[in-house]
Amino acid sequence: MSQASPNSEPRTPSLLDALIPLGILIALLSLSVSLYGADSSSGPNQIALLLCAGVVALMGMKNGHSWSDMEGGMLHGIGLVFGAILILLAVGALIGSWILAGTVPSMIYYGVQILSPQWFYAASCIICAVVGLSIGSSWTTAGTLGVALMGIAGALGLSPEVTAGAVISGAYFGDKMSPLSDTTNVAAAVTSNDLFRHIRHMMSTTIPAFVIALAVFAFIGLTAGAGKASATDIELLLAALGTEFNISLISLLPLVLLLGMAWRKVPAYPTLIVGALVGCIIALIFEPESARRLGGGEGALASLKGIWYSLFDGYKSTSSNENVADLLSKGGMSSMLNTVWLIISAMAFGGAMERAGFLQVLINWTLSHVKTLGGLVTATVLTCFGMNAAAGDQYMAIIIPGRMFRDAFAEKGLHGLNLSRTLEDSGTITSVLIPWNTCGAYMAATLGIATIEYLPYALFNIICPLLAIAYGWLHFKQMPISMTANAS
Repeated sequence: MSQASPNSEPRTPSLLDALIPLGILIALLSLSVSLYGADSSSGPNQIALLLCAGVVALMGMKNGHSWSDMEGGMLHGIGLVFGAILILLAVGALIGSWILAGTVPSMIYYGVQILSPQWFYAASCIICAVVGLSIGSSWTTAGTLGVALMGIAGALGLSPEVTAGAVISGAYFGDKMSPLSDTTNVAAAVTSNDLFRHIRHMMSTTIPAFVIALAVFAFIGLTAGAGKASATDIELLLAALGTEFNISLISLLPLVLLLGMAWRKVPAYPTLIVGALVGCIIALIFEPESARRLGGGEGALASLKGIWYSLFDGYKSTSSNENVADLLSKGGMSSMLNTVWLIISAMAFGGAMERAGFLQVLINWTLSHVKTLGGLVTATVLTCFGMNAAAGDQYMAIIIPGRMFRDAFAEKGLHGLNLSRTLEDSGTITSVLIPWNTCGAYMAATLGIATIEYLPYALFNIICPLLAIAYGWLHFKQMPISMTANAS
């Protein structure tokens, strides 16, 4: 294939150009899921994404782009998620050190005794919502409390898939409604709206969606019974935790410190690293035997080796209780490497699609078919979802549609707050439902449940965009441009 001359302008791609790689990707991902099921994100999906990135590059070159230009687009896309990759690795290190320090085991120990199995799913959703609202980060909420709640669910014999859905629902409610959240600030900024007016306007869809999700989680908990674990099983598990770790409130200090730093809006990466290092100090003081055992020797050097090991390869439980061994043998930066691979592959595809102009073509085509208010809101929701799938990153799913739909909302006489709310109802919320999106990959890796398995139970994330579409067609809670600056 001939290279474009340096001074030539690439041709505008056709709709068919944009649809071909998407069609191939959908076919390959469908085949991947049918062949590998929940394991499809452990390699097969990455292959599909990278192959389709190559297809996009070839088609971009057909339209006059050079290979270096297309490669630059892929590298730019990957560069956008370096921050997320650092956070992923930091979370892996934090989980490993917090298990070794007894932080996660103590959270499980106390949680099993406090949380009622019948109300566990609803309580998990509320707890994560409160913490997410206070710190503005769904990732931090899931990476700390979410991990412990998954452990408690395992100890009680409750469904890990439903628990993951409850954790994600609560964490994303808190993230979406918090003034400390990155995505909330981005959605307000890209639509030129006041942050707190944006948050108030979101309440009309967010609160009902959360209440419905909470009611369903309560119903599932009450009808599912007390879980598979008997009282004897729970007693044995508590005894095993007490044998392997020094369970105490002191072990919870890393969690308190991390939540305090997050609340003061210290950036996520240093917050997580400090949390992991404090976990190492707690382990050195209160869990020296576990550290030495993990290090495979005696003395201070063995302790140091064990702590270091927990950071890069996680904790390995030697408990004779199989439930405890399964619950606590996890963590470490190495546990996140498959997720990093998935994110890099997705962003290479998304970056190539953007550089080739295919994303712009798809959005323009969508806008050309919008005739009604309901159609406009629906198109915005579907575009944000499509951007989450095609670009693999929720920030792109907020920023690009936010730019493209501003004029369309204004032409319909709608205030920009309707657009910012819809961006959050879809761009922010649906990112976690896509396995190769940074958010979906993160939650699957952190909670230990494949995206396709927790997806049916991420109720808040499913209900929010549906409510947004329904409101659009019903002309309900759609603020006109004529509303005064003090209107909510």
